[in-house]
Amino acid sequence: MDKIQDQIIEEFSVFDDWLDRYDYLIGLGEGLPAIAPEHRTEQYQIAGCQSRVWVDARLDDQGRVHFAADSDAIITKGIIALLVRVLNGRTPQEILDTELYFIDAIGLSANLSPTRANGLAAMVKQMRLYALAYANRTEPRND
Repeated sequence: MDKIQDQIIEEFSVFDDWLDRYDYLIGLGEGLPAIAPEHRTEQYQIAGCQSRVWVDARLDDQGRVHFAADSDAIITKGIIALLVRVLNGRTPQEILDTELYFIDAIGLSANLSPTRANGLAAMVKQMRLYALAYANRTEPRND
């Protein structure tokens, strides 16, 4: 059971239409902590998004991944804020194993334009690639 995803589903359930949900997404994006200026570069930009999206990840001493993200589009910034909220502070393996069921449960994937849906998939892919890289880095070696 994933309490954070369930909370997101509950939060979105109070809205009857997608205009209200988009407004809520925009508000979530406004609450996203700013990414460091040195991470708003092409190196951290996600390919496949129509708008510009930057994601960085760091592994802490306890083996948990912490994401920083930003976007130049307000709805996209809200979407990445949701992903950060769900995946932040998890171990690399937890990120790789997490089924992001909230995306379909709140109707997000069904109510995005094809380009935004592609961007969402690219964001998830990049966050999982960070987790995979950290998982491979922290596995014991059999040399």
